[in-house]
Amino acid sequence: MALLPLYIPKNKQLKIVIVGGGYAGIAALTTLRRYNAEAEITLIDPRVDHLKITHLHETFRYPLSDFKIPYTVLEQRFNCRHIRGALSIDSLQLQQWQQNRAVQMEDVIIPFDYLLIASGARAANISDTDTDDLVSKNVLRLEDFYATSGADLLAGFLATRKNDKSYLSVIGGGATGIQFLFELAGYLYRHRINHGLRLIDDKERVLQQFPAGFSQYVEKRMLELDIEFYPEARFLAQQTDKLLLEDKINGRRIELPSILSLIFTGNRQDNLLKTNLFGQVRVDGKTLSRIFAAGDCSAYQAAGSNTMTAQAAVRKGKLAARNILRHSGLLKVMEPYLHRDLGYVVNLGPEDAVGWLAIENNIVTGAPAQIIKEIVEAQYDLLLSGVDTYLI
Repeated sequence: MALLPLYIPKNKQLKIVIVGGGYAGIAALTTLRRYNAEAEITLIDPRVDHLKITHLHETFRYPLSDFKIPYTVLEQRFNCRHIRGALSIDSLQLQQWQQNRAVQMEDVIIPFDYLLIASGARAANISDTDTDDLVSKNVLRLEDFYATSGADLLAGFLATRKNDKSYLSVIGGGATGIQFLFELAGYLYRHRINHGLRLIDDKERVLQQFPAGFSQYVEKRMLELDIEFYPEARFLAQQTDKLLLEDKINGRRIELPSILSLIFTGNRQDNLLKTNLFGQVRVDGKTLSRIFAAGDCSAYQAAGSNTMTAQAAVRKGKLAARNILRHSGLLKVMEPYLHRDLGYVVNLGPEDAVGWLAIENNIVTGAPAQIIKEIVEAQYDLLLSGVDTYLI
């Protein structure tokens, strides 16, 4: 068992419940097990597999199974218990859990010494009310790729369509939308499918959250691949054979040929669990000392990064786990969340990428960016196997 600074165990047989088996939850699980071999850890998640969501765009090239690991495997590897299910979380429920030190799922009561909530963020909606067009079979969202690979989804859809050339539309010019866009372009090229491809974004440039060099590089590559781009356009609906948009500048309605829309509009920024600088949840101005939060569902009131990325989720999960152990010990000296993003890379298909390293304006493209991405992904794969190579 590794040594954790400022952690002098008072009770090694802690009961710890983790809600959510994504990046933050798994990072917390591996960290807890690294420093406390005797803790009784329960992981609550509705799925049967841990899914590396940031790889889903690659399922146009690889089987979905490459990016899944069954929770039964993680149970054995990290000596924990997985319960399938989801919890409804609100401020009153949080206070009740803090008081009772137990969560209840149907007829099962799960006691805990500490609770870590890492349940992720909700997907953003295009509009307040979905229309029949939005929920039709001509629309795919990120959640559709959780159970079926991109290659299978697209092949199944195109098999039912006529051979006349039309367009596939990607909605959303953030990192997820861009990565799916370029993988989709590669799939169409490899399979010689005669459909056009376009990107719709309500911003004036793609990857708005990154330096302008990102946008310049990506939009140049889109031009080379003959991908149409409609900036500052609001998605209204995907109908059977056409796409309905609204120009954000003049309000003009636009109709374009399209047989399928892939919608990637990011996650909601509201209803996040606010924490103190140690990761403990705060409700109505009070700190719930036994309840921590990590990942995309959390907003740390600290100097560290609150970006909704796998990188930040892993760092929050690891810190929350360390602070749970420290709070349970004799000293109760916890560590503040100070992590700053070290870089970010966006894949542009199997052989290209754009990113930044160390400093946001230090933009890297092509093979060097791909290498950075592969190193980061290998680091997380090692964590899943039980080898922690993260420095902090």
